[in-house]
Amino acid sequence: MERRDFIKRTAIASGAFMMPKFLSASTIFESQPIATQRKLVIIQLSGGNDGLNTIVPFRNDLYYQNRSGIALRKEKLLYLNDTYGFHDSLKNMRSLFNNGELTILNNVGYPNPNRSHFRATDIWQTASSSEEYLQTGWVGRYIDYKKVNPYSAIEVDDSLSLLMKGKELNGIATKNAQLFYRTTQDPYFKKVLSYYHEEHLSEHNLGYLYKTMIEAKNSANYIYEKSKVYKSSVSYPQNRFGKQLKTVAEFINSGLETEIYYVSLGGFDTHANQLNTQKRLLEVYDTAIATFIKDLKQAGTFDDTLIMTFSEFGRRVKQNAARGTDHGTANQVFVMGINLKKQGMFNEGPDLNNLDTNGDLQYSLDFRNIYATLIDDWLGVASASILNDRFNSLGLV
Repeated sequence: MERRDFIKRTAIASGAFMMPKFLSASTIFESQPIATQRKLVIIQLSGGNDGLNTIVPFRNDLYYQNRSGIALRKEKLLYLNDTYGFHDSLKNMRSLFNNGELTILNNVGYPNPNRSHFRATDIWQTASSSEEYLQTGWVGRYIDYKKVNPYSAIEVDDSLSLLMKGKELNGIATKNAQLFYRTTQDPYFKKVLSYYHEEHLSEHNLGYLYKTMIEAKNSANYIYEKSKVYKSSVSYPQNRFGKQLKTVAEFINSGLETEIYYVSLGGFDTHANQLNTQKRLLEVYDTAIATFIKDLKQAGTFDDTLIMTFSEFGRRVKQNAARGTDHGTANQVFVMGINLKKQGMFNEGPDLNNLDTNGDLQYSLDFRNIYATLIDDWLGVASASILNDRFNSLGLV
């Protein structure tokens, strides 16, 4: 069989589960103790959610002056305090806020922010500076550092993002455990594994792909067999995001030894006619999050789960001519759970009197301090080894 044909026909295996180093299946899939059963669920609002219309500074005249066509009326907001109110689509998020299960971190960003979707997402996923280009994601480096099974991190999607890619180990991308398993049970897949023996292979012929297929097969077997024990009885929204979170809930509630999950909700690039688009998307987000947390609570797994939501950047303070907003800088990050040491508003909201030279919000909280908090205080690993620098924990959990 030609190498080119082999690569083509094993695309599913290598795409759903990528392994950039020679490692024997027996080494990777030995029973390895996981230091914590805590779970971290990372959600990206892709496209750049408009933070100023998500948490509205309704007492600030500058907000209304800069957004005469898209500012949200005070009487429609869900008040959080005397100064800020949630978008009216976020009813369930406001309940989490009132219950002490939500922390809002404001003005999150980094020095010299980048306004490109792709580059800004890479920065958030790799935990790099704006001038630094990394080929590994911070979750991938976490897997490398702990030397755990690849299914310790799962992206609920068809392909693996940079976030999940390490130097030696990668996470897994799958939306459907049964489909992933069936793929590895394909007769062609099995025939290749039975024909090619390790001693006949090297990194320069088919060794890498052979290893990848073994590891994909073992991961698929584990995820499928383990996740069969729990099927959610909670009614999720019938949209892509709701289905993603339902899959995560079933994985968590089944007892998978997966520590980190990643999902995304797209469409937030609201350059035109923002009001209706953002309202719809925030409703999707709010409803699915509430259902997901309900599912975890019923199964008793919410106690050990932390949920973080970010967007690669915020939007400009001033609306544009198309009744939308253009790419901006600093934004909010939401952290949800019952182990929060500082609930509610973690820090002051954006200062509309102190914008940068482009008219954008100034950041006051580096996103890598949030990562350090999650890694140090929640996952229990020294964050400097993952982030390639030392960032102080915020003492959030």
